Amino acid sequence: MPATDALVIFTPSGKRGRFAIGTPVLTAARQLGVDLDSVCGGRGICSKCQITPAYGDFPKHGITVADDALSEWNKVEARYDEKRGLKPGRRLGCQATVQGDVVIDVPPESQVHKQVVRKAAAARAITMDPATRLYLVEVAEPDMHDPSGDLERLRAALADQWDVTGITAPLSVLSQLQPALRKGKWQVTVAVHHDHTGAAPRLIDIWPGFYEDGLYGLAIDLGSTTIAAHLTDLVTGQVLESSGIMNPQIRFGEDLMSRVSYAMMNPGGDAEMTAAVRAALNDLTSALAETAGIDPRAIVEQVFVCNPVMHHLLLGIDPVELGQAPFALATSGSLSLAAADLGQTTLNANARAYILPCIAGHVGADAAAVALSEEPNKSDDLALIVDVGTNAEILLGDREKVLACSSPTGPAFEGAQISSGQRAAPGAIERVEIDPVTKEPRFRVIGCDLWSDDPGFATATAVTGVTGICGSGIIEAVAEMRMAGLVDPSGLIGSAAQTGTQRSEPEGRTHAYLIHDGSADGGPRITVTQGDIRAIQLAKSALYAGARLLMDVRGVDKVDRVVLAGAFGAHISPKHAMVLGMIPDVPLDKVISAGNAAGTGARIALCNRAARAEIEATVAQIHKIETAIEPKFQEHFVAANALPHATDPFPELAQVVTLPQVSFNTGGEDGGRRRRRRG
Repeated sequence: MPATDALVIFTPSGKRGRFAIGTPVLTAARQLGVDLDSVCGGRGICSKCQITPAYGDFPKHGITVADDALSEWNKVEARYDEKRGLKPGRRLGCQATVQGDVVIDVPPESQVHKQVVRKAAAARAITMDPATRLYLVEVAEPDMHDPSGDLERLRAALADQWDVTGITAPLSVLSQLQPALRKGKWQVTVAVHHDHTGAAPRLIDIWPGFYEDGLYGLAIDLGSTTIAAHLTDLVTGQVLESSGIMNPQIRFGEDLMSRVSYAMMNPGGDAEMTAAVRAALNDLTSALAETAGIDPRAIVEQVFVCNPVMHHLLLGIDPVELGQAPFALATSGSLSLAAADLGQTTLNANARAYILPCIAGHVGADAAAVALSEEPNKSDDLALIVDVGTNAEILLGDREKVLACSSPTGPAFEGAQISSGQRAAPGAIERVEIDPVTKEPRFRVIGCDLWSDDPGFATATAVTGVTGICGSGIIEAVAEMRMAGLVDPSGLIGSAAQTGTQRSEPEGRTHAYLIHDGSADGGPRITVTQGDIRAIQLAKSALYAGARLLMDVRGVDKVDRVVLAGAFGAHISPKHAMVLGMIPDVPLDKVISAGNAAGTGARIALCNRAARAEIEATVAQIHKIETAIEPKFQEHFVAANALPHATDPFPELAQVVTLPQVSFNTGGEDGGRRRRRRG
């Protein structure tokens, strides 16, 4: 008997539901509260509701998406494609209907609430020594008595006037050489790339006369969930524009191992993911150049930092070996190559790309960038540096030794896999406080400085509304629930009778806590469910276990300070992080934020050639710990499931917070919940 309904999973939100066969994708999105735009009322005119379906096996979701999971391309889509063009693989959500189980990605441009860059560039003093520089040169005119070519005379001029010797020139620049020399009356400006390894200088571009529009580079933090890029002036080091987008690969799997699994189970899956991320990078580059008002031709450098799986998928290398012991990288060294080799076509045709070295099979170039930015190898005290994303990169060290590991936290910290979760965008709850007596919450949303109980909040948020909860919001919500006695140390949410508030609502065999009810105005009901608590517990346990494992190897029970890096570090209070048990116990004033340290490391490498050699040498000295094969990791993980921890004391936290001693486990099947095995 044919199926009458199908499972529809939307990424990056992770929202899902079953819908009758024939339901338009746009209708399914609206019913689930998915952020999918539409202006024309579903008539296929505005194109705002573009979506990208993903096909193949998705073991994590327990489904296989068939080629006919959506209805066939119809006349409306064909007409729109003919007149305005649809990107390959795109469909119109108002026209495509559900025919079977399907995974659907909502690209950034189809989302109503545009993403806020939480990985903004931090102010940083950087010694400017970029790899690519501009030189104005006077070239000798050709002479019948001197049969040398124009390139040879340009080489001689660079050597004589700037002491730049041995330059090489690609054919694309050589073809521009003669017109530029003659138009500039034998005066030209050239962009020359000097590799930090001492390789021959490379001619990148040439302009007639004096070129004064500047040179620019991109520092790119290519994360599993988000991609952040900083457009940087290569003369001054100033960041002109920063922007971020969701990584479109999320439709193939929310975490790294899901993407490796997708590549394993779907022939050509790795190439699909490579094409998706390269296209996103091209779009991001174009958008940054347009916003900054610069010619994309002036972007001559890219520096990438990324975890090992993203590293391989960017390069077009199948990541299958990273999914199984011994987690072998195709290459762990740094790479300097043509940006065009990475499919980058929206910048200078001869632009160069530099990828920082990876530290180990699960500790990537992003961790190397954090090490370059925060310099634990130069620290007098023992520093624990945590860069939290879908994969946590952890460094522990001082002048004596630096250890590194990676921990699979998953996307919960970024708002994914959370029932009311969303990315950081206007309208998303980012701060939460809960009164421990009344159990009433108040919150702040991105784009508004008022708290929800302040006069004028409703007016100030009338445009954006209250749309969901982002990563920082869910972390604070869970910590506040623990401090208010709504959640017990095991992570169980109490009932209304147990907690004394009707905001604790029954949800199946468990309970959920209501933060905001916007249903009267057609908005969402935003709750923290038992499943949300479990997702945060799994994520924070992996993070803490990784840190504790490094401390074991170093032979210490305490660290001197904790540095929180990434979007998480910039937006979560140390108190909330410690209440959850995400980080080891230290005085709260010893927990500091480094902002987007990986992005800062990328900018340092972009602006300073010597930094590239320095980080390559530093990485060679870092001792790598592989959590996947360390028996103690699982032991630490289980103990860290409690809030804040089952066995480790938190004396510093106890000085500032008294956690209620409550227990909501009423027996039965583990208090009405089933234990989830960690995959």
